[in-house]
Amino acid sequence: MRRKTLDLLLTWVGGVITVGLIGASGLLMWGYSFANSQVRSQLAAQKIYFPAKNSPEIQNPLIKPYLTPFAGQQLVNGRQAEAYADHFIAVHLEEIGAGKTYAQISAASQADPSNAALAKQSQLMFQGQTLRSMLLTAYAFGTFAVIAQWATASALVLALVMLALTLIGVYQYRRRDPDEVI
Repeated sequence: MRRKTLDLLLTWVGGVITVGLIGASGLLMWGYSFANSQVRSQLAAQKIYFPAKNSPEIQNPLIKPYLTPFAGQQLVNGRQAEAYADHFIAVHLEEIGAGKTYAQISAASQADPSNAALAKQSQLMFQGQTLRSMLLTAYAFGTFAVIAQWATASALVLALVMLALTLIGVYQYRRRDPDEVI
């Protein structure tokens, strides 16, 4: 095989990989932008605010270390959603259910339909668990957005490396003697 043919082949492969990485970075950026804006807009529409720094709600030692960084802010991103769900709602659900899960309380409520207090406790647990699961879903999609953002940067760096290698290949192709054999 002639060396010039190999250089041309490798240069074309490098060019195709470069274009593919640039395309991938564009799609990854779109994925990041879409997921991030959806999480932000959907959470902002709920108008959930963290308790103020000095409020009694945030003084609980199970809550304080996790919510203090967000005190007084509106909940608008995945990290905040995770903190609110796992360290605010979950703590309150633990108190409401006295350590029992929604399923346990619901089963007890169905076994005793005349117990209004148990029915109310079951309803509160259901509503809290539903909000918690929705916030944790927002956290998951927010995490996907961050991963897509890092993947975008990685694809762009790799595209630049491939572009440099492709340009080196073009230089090598032009420099080679057409009759040189490998």
